[in-house]
Amino acid sequence: MKKLEGAGLRGQNAGQTSLSTVEQEGSLRYLGYSIEDLADNASFEEVAYLLLLGKLPTSSELSKFEDDLAGQRKMPDSLIGVVESIPASAHPMEVIRTIISYMGVIEPELSFDDQLAVAKRLIGVTTTAIVYWYNFSHKGLKVDQESNERSVAGHFLKLLRQEEIPELDKRTLDVSLTLYAEHEFNASTFTGRVCASTLSDLHSCLTAAVGSLRGPLHGGANEEAMKMLQEISSVKEVKAFVDEKIENKDKIMGFGHAVYSIKDPRSNIIKRFSEELSIDHKDKLLHEVAKEMEIYMWEKKKLFPNTDFFMAPAYHYIGIPTDLFTPLFAIARIVGWSAHAFEQRSNNRIIRPSAEYIGPEDREWVDIESR
Repeated sequence: MKKLEGAGLRGQNAGQTSLSTVEQEGSLRYLGYSIEDLADNASFEEVAYLLLLGKLPTSSELSKFEDDLAGQRKMPDSLIGVVESIPASAHPMEVIRTIISYMGVIEPELSFDDQLAVAKRLIGVTTTAIVYWYNFSHKGLKVDQESNERSVAGHFLKLLRQEEIPELDKRTLDVSLTLYAEHEFNASTFTGRVCASTLSDLHSCLTAAVGSLRGPLHGGANEEAMKMLQEISSVKEVKAFVDEKIENKDKIMGFGHAVYSIKDPRSNIIKRFSEELSIDHKDKLLHEVAKEMEIYMWEKKKLFPNTDFFMAPAYHYIGIPTDLFTPLFAIARIVGWSAHAFEQRSNNRIIRPSAEYIGPEDREWVDIESR
């Protein structure tokens, strides 16, 4: 196995977790269950239950959990006022950060005994609030906060599109949320765990994590992949496009990974949905271009697509605006971030690493008149 090492704490063991394991060879498991099994057989709500409570739910447990999440969708009146005051020019991740932080003010976590209830509340209300903000700020619409959709995916799409949603569209989003739900000690999760190690409240831990995901080197790759694919008007243009990017040393978004060395196991899962959705879609070319780029990038650079690459056309095909790609990542990852905060706070020692000093050695003080 190739040893991971280098800057940015690559390859360093920064703690223990029972929540997920990310293997270089292209394996991802949540509490021992492969991501392939979970994507094929579980709903996002089942996966959320697994991560937050440590086991797969029974039928009755799942039904109650779904009811609990659905019951947490409605925004407090004061949050509606906050959301309506945020302009369309705001970055959607700033909106997510504001929603979670404000909820910590008006509905604080008073005890760690409340942590599961808080996590459920944030999954439910954040899903509603980000779609409400988008429709209000971009279209001038005040959409109903309630829907007859039981799943997080169905509720999000119903509020966004204001129409009946095909089952394939709901299933596509549902699976994508499972793929995004958890991924070990990535930058945002580690940020959240550092915050949790101070025994801070869950809202603070998640706000810190969102701030980390906001950075362009972590979140946003799916959005950038979408913008890149839309620059190409035919399959024949792909090779020239890639060659020019390589020649100019431009980053080609959606390829490679900090840990995986052979493949990202999530990529082929969402690729199948992109393929199926593209068949009768007017923008079928988008998926064809993506497939050609996948082949050529491996041929040219031995780089494989990560989960964000085919997520871009899949999200486009189910009517999600590009600006909401990363907020959906965040909604799914609320589950993983929360589970990591629970784990850290339950067996805690404050995370306080040391630094290698690279500054000047001992120096003598110089009075200001002599400088």
